Amino acid sequence: MSYLVLARKYRPRNFAEMVGQNHVVQALSNALTTQRLHHAYLFTGTRGVGKTTVSRILAKSLNCQGTDGQGGITATPCGVCQACMDIDAGRFVDYTELDAASNRGVDEVQALLEQAVYKPVQGRFKVFMIDEVHMLTNTAFNAMLKTLEEPPDYLKFVLATTDPQKVPVTVLSRCLQFNLRPMAPETIREHLTEVLGQESVNAEPQALRLLARAARGSMRDALSLTDQAIAFGAGALTEATVRTMLGSVDRSYVFRLIEALALGDGRSVVETVDTLRLNGLNAASTLEEMSAVLQRMAVIQTIGGAAASGEDDNDTEVADVARLAALLPPDETQLLYSICLHGRGDLGLAPDEYAALTMVLLRLLAFKPTQGDAENRTAPVAEKKSLNKVAAAASQVPAAPVARAQTASAPPASAALAQKSDEIYSPTGALPPGHILPVRVVQPWEEASEALDDIDVAVDETVPVLPVAVPPAAVDHRVVGVPVRQQSHSQMDAQASAQAVPVLLPTEEGDFWHATVQALIEAQAIGAMVRELALQSQLVARDEGQWLLRVERESLNQAGSRDRLTAALKDAGFDVALAVEVGRVTDSPGRRNAQASAERQLAAEQLIYATPLVQKLMNDFGAKVVPGSIRPL
Repeated sequence: MSYLVLARKYRPRNFAEMVGQNHVVQALSNALTTQRLHHAYLFTGTRGVGKTTVSRILAKSLNCQGTDGQGGITATPCGVCQACMDIDAGRFVDYTELDAASNRGVDEVQALLEQAVYKPVQGRFKVFMIDEVHMLTNTAFNAMLKTLEEPPDYLKFVLATTDPQKVPVTVLSRCLQFNLRPMAPETIREHLTEVLGQESVNAEPQALRLLARAARGSMRDALSLTDQAIAFGAGALTEATVRTMLGSVDRSYVFRLIEALALGDGRSVVETVDTLRLNGLNAASTLEEMSAVLQRMAVIQTIGGAAASGEDDNDTEVADVARLAALLPPDETQLLYSICLHGRGDLGLAPDEYAALTMVLLRLLAFKPTQGDAENRTAPVAEKKSLNKVAAAASQVPAAPVARAQTASAPPASAALAQKSDEIYSPTGALPPGHILPVRVVQPWEEASEALDDIDVAVDETVPVLPVAVPPAAVDHRVVGVPVRQQSHSQMDAQASAQAVPVLLPTEEGDFWHATVQALIEAQAIGAMVRELALQSQLVARDEGQWLLRVERESLNQAGSRDRLTAALKDAGFDVALAVEVGRVTDSPGRRNAQASAERQLAAEQLIYATPLVQKLMNDFGAKVVPGSIRPL
């Protein structure tokens, strides 16, 4: 006797044997029991989920004669009467299957409909089953509309398709539609266990998990892969043989890559990719396995507990996934998941897929949130270098004449302040009143006409950089204002932006908390969400062993962020526990930084507008300062 493949040998013969489609089975069983039968059914779903199987079971239920030949319409066909056996064998006269993929024209449909005028020969009903019905032409659909809407009492239509979007609405409205869902990997694994038990084939649980995942929701694909795995493994299913047959990547490599990315170990990432290259493992499969693991990690990080991963407790990978979920922050998990998904499309564009895989994995390290403040990343690198150069020059220049925008009450630069110029000029550093602000002094042109000819605003490198003290909201009172024709929009925007800065009400603990947070940021001890929690929080109280913080947004109050901030404070010498409440914040490091930045911007703009040359150009030629072109150094 010739061998019968598992997909055909274990095709369900009745509704009780159907797996993973309980919603369809229940609806059809109740309809058959109460005999509330529709004249047309449409079954949709991906390949191998049971559309043709349900159609044959429905045909047997309508035509079953029972073991004694006296049976009627039933939800449990006997399977032993002549009608049931003929339908299973594919030779029942009153059951017609039409493959619309190869018989898609109007002539084939008309030939089928010509049989509708004749009553059943053997059975109780004629059943026309049209598979892949979406492949029919528009003319063929139109030819069957009238018969499909009002067929004879003895005729039932069963349509099946993998793409219901291509079926005309006029056909959909005439059918009862049932969507057969893709099956879960655990459902497939359990069914494979039963099938292999009947076949007396030894199988490792992890091998069945690999087959269930590779089937992608299709039971027919799972049984076909099982047939192939049995032949490949000489009658036994082991994890090694199944993984080799499928070409899937060992999860140990995936765990190693994710752990290296979490620790920022680029060398280990490159070495692991080289190992995958030497073993001939597929790069696309690597990213696919990483996406699956990262999805389970994200679920664990959100819900908590190993059971949230979606696998059974006997899965040996649960412990590794839970360990990595605790090692990688949730935001970086989401970032890496997105990079893996989009990186699969980049593999085909590169001449070497392993080089592309390396670049995709190293992309996380390149885009990994830095430990510095987010405001530090807003300034270009060139601007930071120029700031350091200006600060160094300012510390070396001795006492210089007061610039034209300096007020008489401005305090001189102190030696200690000059030594800490790098801290003063950092983009995130606060600039209290009286601190030194470096300003380049440009020699004014003698005549306005020469100014228009030499409009190239080049900085004279021979002019020394002078330290100028600019108190907040202070203007040189010795400069006589020249009336201009129209007020610049930039000046009005500066005043509006200054008013938009959140109100800062200094508190007793504000100075200490701001200094502490700035020290943690400069030491790169905190980053990402932890940095935002520290910057946007207000230190309300400091008790022995416990500090109370207040935030305005509940999203900042995350357990992981609190724990990481507590650990950073402990490393900095503050062994305390943090308590976070939600409420109104009036003094936070972020607000202090924002107010200091606004004060520096306003002082710089006022300095420019107080320049006689600028006022002369605005008065005589209607000149305007380009909005946003003034930046404090």
